[in-house]
Amino acid sequence: MFRTSDIVLIAVMVSAAALTYKTKREAEEQLAAVQKIQAQIHYEEETIDLLKADWSLLTQPSRLQKLADVYKSQLGLEPVNAHQIGSLDDIPVKPVTIEDLSSQRLGGMADNSGKEPADGKDPVVTGSTVQ
Repeated sequence: MFRTSDIVLIAVMVSAAALTYKTKREAEEQLAAVQKIQAQIHYEEETIDLLKADWSLLTQPSRLQKLADVYKSQLGLEPVNAHQIGSLDDIPVKPVTIEDLSSQRLGGMADNSGKEPADGKDPVVTGSTVQ
């Protein structure tokens, strides 16, 4: 039959095989993760290269000059001068006059302000309430 040492040796061998299999499986998972990250890095590097190529194409001086000529000749656009841009301080303030406070702008309040009812039936509008 089996001796105790044989059973212990078989248990150790089975445990070692299971541990080896587990380690191999974890290593394969880690390798797959590394390959996935490397593929993503490669994709991102290609995208960056394409964007750099697009940028260099879009910023070529000859292309920009051609666009400037098209805008100037066909659309009649001119470059912006510093004198064209004003500030809020340059805008004159319009003084408020009595004509600006017409009954049309204030919804009839200017017509009734300060008047007493003629026969006691006409309401006097004083802003938000009728008296």
